[in-house]
Amino acid sequence: MTTHTPHPRIAERKAHGVITVAQQLSGFNGWLALKITNGVATMWCAYAFAALALVSLPEAIKAGTAALIAWIAQTFLQLVLLSIIMVGQKVAAVASDKQSLQTYKDAEALLEISNDVHKLLTLNNELTEEIHKSLSKAASDTTAAG
Repeated sequence: MTTHTPHPRIAERKAHGVITVAQQLSGFNGWLALKITNGVATMWCAYAFAALALVSLPEAIKAGTAALIAWIAQTFLQLVLLSIIMVGQKVAAVASDKQSLQTYKDAEALLEISNDVHKLLTLNNELTEEIHKSLSKAASDTTAAG
């Protein structure tokens, strides 16, 4: 008969829980970076950057085609796309956290199922041993009586 010892990884997983993007930043620098990222990674910030960029548009138009192209590439696209890309990354991070949580829950369920299977196998082994002992005893009793 064997004694079931759960794998140490089970306790380790329970102690740590699911890892999320927000948990990866720590300390003052992590806190500040998260605050700035959450502020810039909004569509409202993208709108504000677009408005800020538009202030210099009339001067770029007056300066000619080269200046207008430079304004589009260096001012408008960089300012506005920065926030929009960050919004997309923020959405992707939330989706990734949800997927991680689901995977974590699935793994926990599989670990529990595996643990239950081990318990059933142990019980099955014990019952098989008892049946074997009973049959051996019955056979020896029949042999002794006959």
